[in-house]
Amino acid sequence: MSDDSHEQNGRKNVPSRQRRRFEGISSRAYEHPADRSALVALRKLSGFDTVFKALSGLLPERSLRLLFLSDSVRVSDAQFAHLNDMLRDACYILDLEKVPPMYVNQDPQPNAMCIGLDEPIIVVTTGLVELLDEEEMRAVVGHEVGHALSGHSVYRTILLFLTSLALRVAWIPLGNLAIMAIVTALREWFRKSELSADRAGLLVGQDLRASMRGLMKIAGGNHLHEMNVDAFLAQADEYEAAGDLRDSVLKIMNVLPRSHPFTTVRAAELKKWAESRDHQRIMDGHYPRRGEDKDTSVTDSFRQSAASYASDVKNSKDPLMKLVTDIAGGAGDLAGDLGGRVRRGFGGFAGGGGGSSKDRRPDDEA
Repeated sequence: MSDDSHEQNGRKNVPSRQRRRFEGISSRAYEHPADRSALVALRKLSGFDTVFKALSGLLPERSLRLLFLSDSVRVSDAQFAHLNDMLRDACYILDLEKVPPMYVNQDPQPNAMCIGLDEPIIVVTTGLVELLDEEEMRAVVGHEVGHALSGHSVYRTILLFLTSLALRVAWIPLGNLAIMAIVTALREWFRKSELSADRAGLLVGQDLRASMRGLMKIAGGNHLHEMNVDAFLAQADEYEAAGDLRDSVLKIMNVLPRSHPFTTVRAAELKKWAESRDHQRIMDGHYPRRGEDKDTSVTDSFRQSAASYASDVKNSKDPLMKLVTDIAGGAGDLAGDLGGRVRRGFGGFAGGGGGSSKDRRPDDEA
């Protein structure tokens, strides 16, 4: 358990209630397998940190720091003191030695981010501060501290830079295509990193209900009396299982431009992890330490990532994922059955020139 009071960087902080502290915890403890394998591989690359720091002259980090310093409110004992307490407490619980600077930016859109190459900075919008209560906000602050501990701020800054660059060179067909390919890959990684940071937020807040409330508010606003956690989670199940193969393709297209997973999906993923043995082991004090990171096997991390993806596909209710599972398992006569199943999945390609009705078998009807 964390103490009722403790010293952090010479400042006394009194949490609103006792929480467990995870001394020396490695970010590997809470990172999503897909997120973790990518980070472990990058960290193992010789000179990786040096190369990215060399990019600091090209990336807008200094400009961003000056921008927030000049046009936002820096959290401290004198300004947004309650957020400052949450920030210090989150760093204490996750044993992050240096408390990153935190700013409140005037923006009605609820949002938060952790950016920076040399040192992370955390930014939260006024829309988010006004939307969430204390325990919900504590989970968000823990979420951002989790990003800082994992080193996500480096890749987030690069993603912001490349997104901006893509807009500037949009008139160059091949140049824009190459940059957008990198941006798309970074977004796919970052969506997984958001699931990792949600777990870090739960470790800091140690209140699953508050984490769920916060996600519901981000989706539906400050109307908790009109919302229900079970019904909200049911939406995630309906989203995953609903429709046919056309809907599966539309889901992929809808999520590609996003840096964050859909909110109902995040809630369902967090609840599943909160009920897992991995989470319970961390709460019991059994977790990997940062001192062991250098001995982490890249091969093992990729194996865990592959196993996670395979499990997700196997257990998915999505029509496309179910079809992939059946194909991988050799279900049915692929030569005679696959074409019919695909046609049924896409509604017989109605209106799409998929052949006349007399070319279709009776069981191919949508």
